[in-house]
Amino acid sequence: MNSIDEKYTAFGLTTDMLATPQIVRDFDPDRMSKTAEAIERVGKLLLTGEGSSRIFPAKSAMQAARQQGWSVELHTEAGRQAQEYNLGDWAVFALSNSGRTAEVIGLFTKLAAAGHQHLYSLTAFEDSKLESVATEGYVLKCGKEGAVAATKSVVEQALFYRALLAQMEGETGLKDRLSELGDKMNEALTLEIDSALTERIAQAGTIYWAGRNDGVSEELALKTNEITRKPSDFLEGTYAVHGVEEVMTADDVVLWVDPYADSEEKFDDVLQKGVGLTIIAIADRETRFPTIQIPDAGELSPFVQMCAGWSILVEVGLALGIDLDKPERARKVGNEFEG
Repeated sequence: MNSIDEKYTAFGLTTDMLATPQIVRDFDPDRMSKTAEAIERVGKLLLTGEGSSRIFPAKSAMQAARQQGWSVELHTEAGRQAQEYNLGDWAVFALSNSGRTAEVIGLFTKLAAAGHQHLYSLTAFEDSKLESVATEGYVLKCGKEGAVAATKSVVEQALFYRALLAQMEGETGLKDRLSELGDKMNEALTLEIDSALTERIAQAGTIYWAGRNDGVSEELALKTNEITRKPSDFLEGTYAVHGVEEVMTADDVVLWVDPYADSEEKFDDVLQKGVGLTIIAIADRETRFPTIQIPDAGELSPFVQMCAGWSILVEVGLALGIDLDKPERARKVGNEFEG
């Protein structure tokens, strides 16, 4: 993918993707400091939202917090299920691009009616319904997206959470790393993907995404549906070799993000040799599989991995002749609040 060739620039989706590295470089990791102080005093934080506004932002933030040993208690749940929980002593942060997502508005309305004092929102638009029922609301800086599939907003949401948690822990080094992170994300976005790999993925019956429970592979499985119109599934951790092979076929492809080195042989035996399917790795090192190699960004690598996944899906979508901006059934707002 690049910003010169018309086959890419003709689409709002690719324009959004290619704009993401600069959004990261320009990001202000201090803007949520007031809210960080308030949530730190509470000590518990529920990260909620629906679809892309929860998967990568919440799960990548939780992974980072656990890797770093940060002290805040974190949980994530979709807005509708969270309405069944006792959240009286939790701070709650909801993400919704539109600010009109019914499930999180329902949750905030219920909590606000009970006198809850720690409800925070992040939306793409000012003066949204969600912000109106929040204690404090923030607005994304990335601007309106040009396609149904959310991309640049998802990354800014995830970066917002990462900065929020870092502020709570007194960590100040993120700001100095954003320029380099943006460069590495751009490198992943503009990788030249082997046409033979693109064709193999394009012809797959089901595109499986394997990887950690950090939101990357799970979000890319969703983007597979929106961008390539193909069936997909997320296989967490080593789930791919614990029974699902029974229904896989040789036509399928597994895209494995950051493989566990000591699991490669088992995946090879069970999936490539046993099922006959193809495994393609996305990693910052060589693997025993065909590997789309990306830069290493340490604990910020999930952002680079996401960009590599986008790049692959764009190439596959174009190879299939799909209008990347206009899914036939998917909507920009999943379940819109009415009232």
